[in-house]
Amino acid sequence: MMRAPDSRSEQEQPDGVWPGPGPAVQTVEPPTPTRPAPPSPNRGRRLLSWIATAALSRTVSALVPLVLLPVTLSYLGADLYGLWAAVLAVTGMVAFADLGVGLGLMTRLAPCRVDGDSDLARRYVSSAYAAVCGVALPTCGLLWLFGGFIPWPLLFNATGAAAREAHLVALVCLTAFLLNIPLSLVVRVQYAYQQVAISNVWQAAASLLSLPLALGAVHAGLPPIVVIASVAASPLLVNIANTVWTFGWRLPHLAPRPRFINGRGVRDLFGLGGMFFMVTLVMVLADNADPLIIAHILGLASVTAYAVPARVFTQLGALVTLVNQPLWPMHGEALARGDLDWVRRTVRRMTVVSTLIALLPSTFLVLFGEEFFAAWLPIPIGDRPLLLGFACWWIVLAAISPRFMVQNAAGVVRPQLWGYLLYLPLSIIGKLFGVHWWGVSAAPYIAVVIYSLTVVPAAVYGYRRALAMRIA
Repeated sequence: MMRAPDSRSEQEQPDGVWPGPGPAVQTVEPPTPTRPAPPSPNRGRRLLSWIATAALSRTVSALVPLVLLPVTLSYLGADLYGLWAAVLAVTGMVAFADLGVGLGLMTRLAPCRVDGDSDLARRYVSSAYAAVCGVALPTCGLLWLFGGFIPWPLLFNATGAAAREAHLVALVCLTAFLLNIPLSLVVRVQYAYQQVAISNVWQAAASLLSLPLALGAVHAGLPPIVVIASVAASPLLVNIANTVWTFGWRLPHLAPRPRFINGRGVRDLFGLGGMFFMVTLVMVLADNADPLIIAHILGLASVTAYAVPARVFTQLGALVTLVNQPLWPMHGEALARGDLDWVRRTVRRMTVVSTLIALLPSTFLVLFGEEFFAAWLPIPIGDRPLLLGFACWWIVLAAISPRFMVQNAAGVVRPQLWGYLLYLPLSIIGKLFGVHWWGVSAAPYIAVVIYSLTVVPAAVYGYRRALAMRIA
């Protein structure tokens, strides 16, 4: 089993001590605890309101890509759109660039909120921003310095116009992604302090902003890279506004400041986030390998045939995430209070809710997706076996997601890491042969089978270990 780096729980740490690795060391300025957060008897009502808000905001966020997809696909063409999808897969593969600091921050802030310790929380927030900026900004600089030496067309198997645009598309998408890593920390803070509804609204606004920007670029006949940049810039702009609003008005007592940065706090967050980093690294490599595998075996046009329905189904995954992620700090609070009955009850209910959230729209897409894509898009996209495979994949992920939230809140990360370490090589090998023999439709089925044999048992074991730790 794996917990936070220190062997003692948060409640066992003395005041003024960073609960990080190594012996306890008194901080320079011992925090003065403020009034603790009151017990939360209305967790169920709050959770229902967050689910409703998540569904509403996700609907808005899902409609924007659906509106943009036929416009951008027609404007960019199949090859350039496939290149864009492949580059976005690479940004997914480097989603671990914050080294797990954001996830560690959310785990650390939940006990701070329960104890009312805003001073310690502010140190964690400031240290997290310092740690993440220290990773993302130098990486961005190295990308611009040495990006010209990377054979982007070869990496994405791009030819013709797509090959000429490969370098610029990669720079724009990766730069926007790297800059957004520190800016997106505000979402972790909002979730930890249970400002979930407003956080969902801000995330929906990020998608909504891309609509006028992209449509304006297309209407003005601007180069394709401007259209791609307009979509990439939208999350940046919204997260900047969200950060200013959150730390300026909503949670000013948590606003990061250089004087609150603490070396031990940075090391603590890196230590706690290290296991999250490893899980995220393995997970995103496995989940985002499909476009690259398809590009090299079948070509970029086949990537488009796969990526378009995959992007539609990804909206379901984003909704599942929005519904389940608030459980992370909520379970952290419940575990800190010893309320294990609520944790078990909530996991059972959320398993049903999460599965239904994925099942109902997936069923519609499987039954009517072919006709929908044919009427909606200018080129043939998707077939029923591929759509059914995506549906099975997201239903499995939705069903197991609530159990991940409990073990994440408790810092039990090692079981899921072992599960993903088995899943990564087996799924890539299986997809290489499956796509070669049966085409793009084979990829999601292979993922479902291997995931069910590796990650799902690990998730069930990790969930039981998290509860057993609190009982002990």
